[in-house]
Amino acid sequence: MDTPGVQTSSTASGRSSVVGSLRAFTLSGVRVDKEELRKKIMFPEYLRMAMREAIRAKDVGAAAVVQLYEKSRYGGAEAVESAEWPIVVFINSKSGGRHGAKLKSRLQELMGEEQVFDLLVVKPHEFVQYGLTCLENFASFGDNCAKMTREKLRIVVAGGDGTVGWVLGCLEELNKQDRLPIPPTGIIPLGTGNDLSRSFGWGGSFPFNWKSSVKRTLEKIACGSIAQLDSWRVLISMPAGEELEAPYSLKKTEERPLDQEHEVEGEFPEKVACYQGVFYNYFSIGMDARVAYGFHHLRNEKPYLAQGPISNKLIYSGFSCTQGWFFTPCSSDPGLRSLKNILRIYLKRVNCLKWEQVPVPSSVRSIVVLNLPSYGSGRNPWGKLKPDYLEKRGFVDAHADDGLVEIFGLKQGWHASMVMVELISAKHIAQASAIRFELRGGEWKDAFMQMDGEPWKQPMSNDFSTFVEIKRVLNQSAMIRAS
Repeated sequence: MDTPGVQTSSTASGRSSVVGSLRAFTLSGVRVDKEELRKKIMFPEYLRMAMREAIRAKDVGAAAVVQLYEKSRYGGAEAVESAEWPIVVFINSKSGGRHGAKLKSRLQELMGEEQVFDLLVVKPHEFVQYGLTCLENFASFGDNCAKMTREKLRIVVAGGDGTVGWVLGCLEELNKQDRLPIPPTGIIPLGTGNDLSRSFGWGGSFPFNWKSSVKRTLEKIACGSIAQLDSWRVLISMPAGEELEAPYSLKKTEERPLDQEHEVEGEFPEKVACYQGVFYNYFSIGMDARVAYGFHHLRNEKPYLAQGPISNKLIYSGFSCTQGWFFTPCSSDPGLRSLKNILRIYLKRVNCLKWEQVPVPSSVRSIVVLNLPSYGSGRNPWGKLKPDYLEKRGFVDAHADDGLVEIFGLKQGWHASMVMVELISAKHIAQASAIRFELRGGEWKDAFMQMDGEPWKQPMSNDFSTFVEIKRVLNQSAMIRAS
């Protein structure tokens, strides 16, 4: 394939131009031929069946898998060609209201059941541990079709931001195991906010004409360009003995935070419990997480309310008005007041190795750590800052792959509403390459946190502090950008 921007010859240039024009016409046109698409994205049958059996048995050496390999080896599988655009889809069939289950059926019709994984049945780490390992094993035994399929593989996640983050987190395990590169990931938006989807051009909502758009979307994912995305590790250290109802994005770990290089407010407990997770879009502490936590439980208790993104947003807006986000009585509990009462922030600024404490504005009731220029269903609360302001504050232009996160505050519902419609920017606090939050106990019983749409209630101790450390993961994730 010719390198973009390099002219090899007039003939090659002309051929490239024609191919590019045809591809553009195909993607933007009304019709994508179903059978042609199936030929290009479906694995050969023996590979599909082998991966399915490995995942089902949770054993890459299962008898059924070995039989399929032997059959392919002695049945002339060397002549079988890999798909031009091999694709695997993970779908959260509960997302998108009524559309999730219907989309799953449509995808299975287009690609075969073995290449569409319902996350209620098959978890992404099971696919990595057994499905990909099966493919890699076949390749190591000399199966060229399996080798090419693994190298060209692309992942599609049909779900919201939380689902996308979950899959990306599991795929990152490939880096720790010194295996082949992580397959690039595209998105079909089924969530409420879909900020990850928006950031890479896949839109903010599931299209109404989804039956016809699914084929075009799969083709776009197959030939879309690749962009890099920073990911950020969160390590929470809390006093042992406290119960934490951790979301999917947090897992218990034996790892301990590094020694503190700065003065802390609270004492260190002798025994700690640690949780670790990764976020790609945002991490937040405060009232926005409290509202998200309440909405999440309301939706679980009354699933009939979750009929789709539009109804979710209406219910979310109404629910936020009942949580003290807009109106906070003076007599209300401290959980509805300024974060300054419980929070200290330490960070490393741009091109700086030393930790620095920054003050928490007294009016701020939510602190957000943002990686993408999209938050709260496509808004950019950090704003498009002018060069003079950037220089004055020591900031740089924000990008998803620059090794920095933006930290800002939201005061209350009215302020957040003005920020969300982009009439004003949020309360700028800092840009940082690493962050440590210290949450002090006292009269506060709980704090609320969330990352990439997954909220939880963080218990607070009267005697000891809880620490949250945020650092960039060394390896970036490969994301497919819509043409």
